[in-house]
Amino acid sequence: MATFNFSSAIAVRYGDLDAQGHMNNAKFITFMEQARVAYIQAVGVWQAAEGFDQLGQIVASVTCDYKRPVQLGQVVDVAVRVARLGNKSMNLEYRLTVGGEEVAVGRTVQVAYDFKNQQSIPIPPDWRAKLSAFEGLPA
Repeated sequence: MATFNFSSAIAVRYGDLDAQGHMNNAKFITFMEQARVAYIQAVGVWQAAEGFDQLGQIVASVTCDYKRPVQLGQVVDVAVRVARLGNKSMNLEYRLTVGGEEVAVGRTVQVAYDFKNQQSIPIPPDWRAKLSAFEGLPA
């Protein structure tokens, strides 16, 4: 099983539910997004005060495999890790658990992006250094 050095606990709210009383499938992706932002802040790649135009990454792909339903009031622990650092993109993996039981797994491909020039860019060297050090990956 992959090692995750970061996780974020997110409580399920009433607005996260579908008509069957389970967490809506789209909310799993939202929880992954919320944990991803917390992750990149914790690693020091981006801070909210810098502004969203300085975030410098976009989602190119997202997948989620659902394993178990999640209920109102439960707390979902969303673990995040960088599985691959490429030239312009990186793969992030997510493991969502409730009480230690896996409820979903996911993956995103993040592309480093220059919003001003509307184009992908190489992953900045300082990001690469911070992410590599945090994850124990080669720089």
